[in-house]
Amino acid sequence: MTLYRPVGLKELALIAESGYKAFPPRLFWQPIFYPVLNQAYAEQIALEWNTPDAFSGYCGVVTRFAIHEAHYRLYEVQRVGGDIHEELWVPADNLAIFNENIAGDIEVINAFFGAAYTPPEDPALQHLLAKFNSK
Repeated sequence: MTLYRPVGLKELALIAESGYKAFPPRLFWQPIFYPVLNQAYAEQIALEWNTPDAFSGYCGVVTRFAIHEAHYRLYEVQRVGGDIHEELWVPADNLAIFNENIAGDIEVINAFFGAAYTPPEDPALQHLLAKFNSK
């Protein structure tokens, strides 16, 4: 099953540290990890929520990954708005097991940049994001 996850620069750096194999643990104020079911919704979040957000580095990155179907079926799809607004709600305590069920790598498929965006210091991340940034 293919899922998507919009992330900011800090989360992207942690994903890169894992070798693009895992999402980082949630912060204490994040009780749920919520991947989304389609690219359009992930892009909407990345553009509208991440690019104006300092904590995200004024950058919204869209990731895509596959999860084993048997594990996907453990979670109920949540519709949180219109037809495209579907998510899985994975309790933060379950994220390590969720990560173990990722098949292959987490891919970066798109990125959006706010007016205050500054490229990350990591040269590999700079190179990765440069192909999406026409600045």
